[in-house]
Amino acid sequence: MTVTISRLYDNYADAQKAVRGLESAGVPHSDISIVSNNSDNWYGDKTDKVDRDRDGVDDRAEGAGKGAGIGAGIGGAAGLLAGLGLLAIPGLGPVVAAGWLAATAVGAAAGAATGGIVGALTEAGVSKEDAHLYAEGVRRGGTLVSARVADADRSRLDGILNQSAVDLRNRSAAWQNSRWTTFDPAAKPYDADQVRKEREMYGSGMR
Repeated sequence: MTVTISRLYDNYADAQKAVRGLESAGVPHSDISIVSNNSDNWYGDKTDKVDRDRDGVDDRAEGAGKGAGIGAGIGGAAGLLAGLGLLAIPGLGPVVAAGWLAATAVGAAAGAATGGIVGALTEAGVSKEDAHLYAEGVRRGGTLVSARVADADRSRLDGILNQSAVDLRNRSAAWQNSRWTTFDPAAKPYDADQVRKEREMYGSGMR
């Protein structure tokens, strides 16, 4: 049986490590997805080089050369992260994403009553409550990593994802203290200043 495991991270660097950890553990690129808030334009524009694997080549060019993109499974050492692309998901605003969840979210955006990202997560088996929390976490500046894995491997792979992950229950309690109730795909996405303040509140920043 296949299950979906997901974690929220306060910064892209921690999420990046989680993705690479899953890949090293044998999870296929096609079964991993990453969705990261880009309200502060950390990913840059077309004139900036993006070189997260530090090989001297723009990751986006590598991805294009390999036929990579949203929802694409990529072979070779570059992995999922070489297929990052910019897109917009309702309620989240601009995101940098790659993998199956992002593709499903974009496809579901028009028809899913609960919104693209929530609809995609619940369709994958994530509880509605957690789906709303993950979506809100990305809206507030976080990065979501999700993977489809065999149930028998869940415990082992949970250990990889748990490193540096946000405690979703504690975080949602903090949101609720400020009168937040649920993720609203029709709400205005956070702007760069709001994302910065959110990160400062929890003692972390995009690295």
